[in-house]
Amino acid sequence: MSTCTTTSRDLDEPLAGTAATARTWLLLEQPGPWGVKALTSSHLDPALGRALEAAAEDSGVRIALIRRPGRHADCGTPAARRLYAAHTVPGNVWLHTATTTEPERLLDLDFAALGKGDPRTFDAAFRGRPHTGDPLALVCTNGKRDRCCALLGRPLAAELSASGVDGVWEVTHLGGHRFSPTLLVLPFGYAYGRAQAPHVKEVLQGVREGRVVVEGCRGSSAWERPAQAAELAVRTAAREYAANALTVVRTDGTAPRWEVVVAHTDGRLWRVIVARGASLPPRPESCGAALGSPARMDVVAVRELRPADAVGPEHG
Repeated sequence: MSTCTTTSRDLDEPLAGTAATARTWLLLEQPGPWGVKALTSSHLDPALGRALEAAAEDSGVRIALIRRPGRHADCGTPAARRLYAAHTVPGNVWLHTATTTEPERLLDLDFAALGKGDPRTFDAAFRGRPHTGDPLALVCTNGKRDRCCALLGRPLAAELSASGVDGVWEVTHLGGHRFSPTLLVLPFGYAYGRAQAPHVKEVLQGVREGRVVVEGCRGSSAWERPAQAAELAVRTAAREYAANALTVVRTDGTAPRWEVVVAHTDGRLWRVIVARGASLPPRPESCGAALGSPARMDVVAVRELRPADAVGPEHG
């Protein structure tokens, strides 16, 4: 039987510009089963989950639950849980970690400050410290949101863990079920789709070296979706893979057409035209969903803006 994932792959639906948007990620370890909306349908106190959803709204912070790969027998929640906070905007990328026995203290955080990239509220509340281990590989495995995430995501997380990859966690939701297995890598915040273990290991090695692997990349969560596609297009055109080399400095326009300016740390600038298209023929965005035409971000042009003549070569 066809799934949303096989249909998307068979139709060669592009990945760029499909990542979840979050300047800052806040991750709480929560073992056991997860429901469709995990913050309010897991072993986490649903009242706390609702309060966290409200606190994070419009702050730039996205909250997700994580658990170690493997079988998830309902054997209770550990007293001490792992916490992570990560900011993904180039120039201020960081990943801090802590443990807590009181997840309700997450409500003490200054979510506005956290969303702007200030780790002090996290560090003060939980004695947080910079994460010094391997990068985090977060694999979406929430089958209650879409069966593809469980059928494809859980085996990937298990394979990575069994092969000795540190930093692997299952995560509740990264969006884009039809691109399963989906993966978010922290601290840089790039998301990947249709991930396979050898490619994930290559991606993680790149992170250790401060590089971005663009193959299979959906985009950086630091940017809105038109800018995600634009930044990846500049990386490809300029062959620039250093993680902190590029930043999006401006996005002008509204759907269905945007003009995005991408800057290099060496002073170079690019103007990228991105147009919203519709994925055809129609396909389901999730298993069991009605047929639709998901939005896609098509890069129309990439122009380098040179100091002398302002306009460089165009790549359509």
